[in-house]
Formats: sequence, structure tokens, C-alpha cells
Amino acid sequence: MIRIKDHKQLEMFDPWQFLSPKRRRMLDEGWPGLFRNQLLCELPVTEICSFFREDFGRPSKELYTVLGVLLLQQTMDLCDEETIEQLAFNIQWHYALNITEESDSAKYISEKTLWSMRQRLTENDLDRLMLDKITDKLAVVFKVNTDKQRIDSMHIRSNMRRLGRVSIFSQTISKFLVNLKRHHQNLFDTVSPQIRDRYMGQKALTAFSLVKPSEAEKSLQTVSSDLFDLIEQFKDAPKVCDMHSYKLMKRLLNEQCNVDRSNGGPKVKVKAPKQVPSNSLQNPSDPDATYSGHKGQGYQVQIMETFTETENKKEKNTTLNLVTHVCVQQACEHDSEAIMPAIKDTQRRGLAPSTLLSDTLYGGDDNVGAAKVQRVELIAPTYKGGNPNCLSLSDFKFDDNGQVTACPCGHTPDKTKYSQKTDRHSAYFDLNHCRQCPHVEHCPVEAGKKQFYLRYSAKDHRIAVRRAMETSEEFIKAYRWRAGIEATMSQYDRLTGVKRLRVRGFEAVRYCATLKAAGLNLLRAAAVRRARLRAQQGRTSPFFMPFPIIKEHIANLVLGLDRLINVQPSWLASYYKLAA
Repeated sequence: MIRIKDHKQLEMFDPWQFLSPKRRRMLDEGWPGLFRNQLLCELPVTEICSFFREDFGRPSKELYTVLGVLLLQQTMDLCDEETIEQLAFNIQWHYALNITEESDSAKYISEKTLWSMRQRLTENDLDRLMLDKITDKLAVVFKVNTDKQRIDSMHIRSNMRRLGRVSIFSQTISKFLVNLKRHHQNLFDTVSPQIRDRYMGQKALTAFSLVKPSEAEKSLQTVSSDLFDLIEQFKDAPKVCDMHSYKLMKRLLNEQCNVDRSNGGPKVKVKAPKQVPSNSLQNPSDPDATYSGHKGQGYQVQIMETFTETENKKEKNTTLNLVTHVCVQQACEHDSEAIMPAIKDTQRRGLAPSTLLSDTLYGGDDNVGAAKVQRVELIAPTYKGGNPNCLSLSDFKFDDNGQVTACPCGHTPDKTKYSQKTDRHSAYFDLNHCRQCPHVEHCPVEAGKKQFYLRYSAKDHRIAVRRAMETSEEFIKAYRWRAGIEATMSQYDRLTGVKRLRVRGFEAVRYCATLKAAGLNLLRAAAVRRARLRAQQGRTSPFFMPFPIIKEHIANLVLGLDRLINVQPSWLASYYKLAA
């Protein structure tokens, strides 16, 4: 049965009247008041109702409470036991979730309920829907301007150990043997005693960490041979082949080894590190985790947020920078693949930017062109390769059609040509001028029999124009605001603990990172709301008025007294002159 409380229905008597005015004001001005008044009714209760029946089963927990608890759990970075305690005793949670009853059914939730509801949200992508609804509501309430946004990625890790190559092999074999013994004891007895002694038990596994660096290659060859022998031994056993741990061994063999079946029998040879793909198995406890050569094992999350171009501290504190898009990816995926999904996602929800700042990895020519089609200006530096002392195409001058009009030394080409078939430009320079040029050795022109040639594609021209623009004041002034997203990444980690999660697997990591981003929006919005309220109090309360405004009020008071009594005591003369 479904239990849903109508939080829009007003109470006849205030259930929070037992709170003192100061404590009540703290709740109203903080995140509990914001969540209760603006976001509680936005939780996707309608979508979660489809998993329950109204006419059958035990009554469910109040669904707004359950969804709110799951969101606050990730926001505050709590385990299940801590979450149950907060719901039971924390008045901030009671106020935020609008729980007015003093019963176990209202203020207690079991670990089983938390686990099952979290599973339903994860399997049906309702965590993304929750983020969208909360973000869209905050954008309306705080009137967020989404024209200017910035994007970056963060490396995050699941609850797994960082393993070397030998440990990956040994842990994978050990996991298979443990499961084989648990489910198929008779087949486990057929495994070689040497292999069982080598990989079964904690002491056996720790022996691999004691290997000297000089003997690591020999140990790697040993564990890879044992892996191959186990795969070959059970390849004709259907029950074993269907085991998840057996499939992990096959995957590991394909990704890390080459099997040579010629010359009298199969031989296993371990691949060189450069030949191992970045999406290879990093830990058997989390098969979805991949490898990034820059940041290591784990996952990555793409974050896009709004920003305002202001140096005024008061205006900064009262303007909400809202996270508009979150996407969890494998660590091996390139950042350039995240631009267009982010733009399309925000366009679908009416939060699309007109200007988007990013770093070099996002700003490829294809992405710039695709974003322009979607009416988004993507501002990012170009990749600067090659020798910095040499001249590049960006040092030449071009006309509106992409043809060269002058070289870096000011010489005009004798002839220019564009081939529509190959989409390439050509410029021909005088032979004598180029030979006598002091920069000819560092210039991209090539010597021919009759002339010097400069050949470049339309893409090369677009990149050259962008590279030349990067030195302009306009680009520097616009791009300086991209660095602000680093503070967002730090806040995302410090407040929600997103960099080191308690879960494993891609779906669970996505669920946590998504709800933590929604929680970050909640905490940021609460801080902005508090700053706005204090700014309003400062303008209206006489205790926060500047001295000139206080003098003006006193002068107006004196004028009013003069009209009433037509008497001017001597001590009011100075104020009367001020008012006049």
C-alpha cells in the first residue's frame, strides 16, 4: 500500500510552535526551510509509486520522507546507520521533511527499506530525474541566469583498492576459487593443490606484495599461466562458464595476455603495459572501474555550472551558481565526448548556455562547430603542440574567405588557391623573398622549384584564427572566469565526499555522484538565500543603517515635530538646518 502525505495542505495549528523564535528563524533561513518550502514537493514521488500497489501489501513508508532521506544521506555523506540516527533524532531533518508526528512510522526507517528504495532509484535512473527537478526548481526560485556556464571533470573512486598487475591477477583468481568452492565443491576439489594453496586465504594473497621489483616480471608470468590453466580446465563446464568470476578471468586474459598456440602447445605471454587498453579490468571487486593515464583508476564525473562575471563580494554571495548538468563516465573516456550531451541535456530542460567555457580537452574544432550549430559559443584554448620557437599558421594574416593575405614578415603571396574537393587552401610566395627571409628555417612554408608553398586545410585555418584570438584582451577577459569551477569541484568534494565513495559499480557510483550534486545545489542555494535575507535586514533595520541614512531619518523626524508643535528648542536647531 502507498503512503503519501500532502505537504501542500496547511496545518490548523503550527506544529513547530514549541521552538523558540531564534531557533525557528535558523531553520527557516537555513537549508531545512528551503528544502521544506521549495523542494520537498518536487521529489519524484509519482514515478516511484509505480512500484507499489494501492490495494495490496503492507503500508509503505511515507514516500516523500524516503526520497528526502536518500537525498540528504548523499548530501551529508552518511552511511546507512548514521542516516537512520539523523532521521530519528535530528530536528533539522524533521523540519526539512515536514515530519510532525512523534511515531516510529514517521521518524524511523530500516536499513532494508533504505537499501531497497536506493536500488529502485538506481535501476530506473530516478536519481537523474531528482537532480533535474531540484535544479529546475532552484533555477526558477532564484531566477538563475544560465547564459554563461563552464564545464570541467573530476576523478572519483569507488570503494576499491588500487591494485598492481600482479595483484589484479591474484585477486581475480582468488575470487573465482572462493566462488567455485562455495557453489561447486566437487569441481573445486579437481583444482591443483598448488594453485589452491597459492591463492586461497589472506596469507597466501599477501605473499604477492612481498615480491621484489626484480622478480615482479617472473611473478606476473606465473599468475598469468595459472589464470590460463584454470580457464582451460573449466571451459567445458557450462555451470562454471556462467559464473561471473569465471567471465572476469576470461576478460582479464584477453586484455592483459597474448596466447600463442603454435610450436607445440599454448604459451601465455603478458602484454607490455602500453598494449593494455585503458578500459581493462582494474579490480575484480569493481569490474566497471577503468584507468586514466593522468588520474589513475576509478571513474570521472562531468560538471557544468552557471556563473556571473562580477568581482563584487556582496553580489557574489547573493548570486546562485547552479550545477545544471552532471554525467558520470568511465575514467578512460575523453572529455571531448561530454560537450554535446551536456548542451543537449540543458537545452531539453530550458537551462542551455549561450556561452560555455572549458579547458583545452573540450575545445576541439569539431566540438566548437557542433556547439555553434546549437547556438552556443564554446570558448576554450587550442592545443599548442610543436616547437614554440617556430612560426605557425596563426602568425599569418587571412581574409574573410580563409585565404592568406600576408606572411609574418608582411610579404603578400603571389597567388592563392582553394580546392573545394579536398577543402584545402594553397598560397604561393616569391622564391627570392622567402630565401632571404631570416625566419625561413622556422616558417611552415615549404620550398619548391619555382615558389615557396603554404598548404593548409579549412580546419587548420579555423584553429589558427582561434589561436590568434587567444592573445587578445577580449579572450583573456572572457576566459578568466573558467578557473572558478575548480572551487566548485573542491566544494563538491569537501561537502559531499564525492571523491571517495562507499559503493562499487558504475550504476551505484552514478547514483551517489548525481544526488551529491543535487545536495550541493541545495547547500549553495541555502547559503545564497541566507545572504539575501541578511542583506535585506541590513537595508531595513536601523541597527544596520549607515550613519548618513540615520542622520536623514532624524532630520525628517525633526521636521515632523516642528509641524506638530511649532516649537524649536535650541538643541534641535542643527538638525532642522540639516533637514531644510
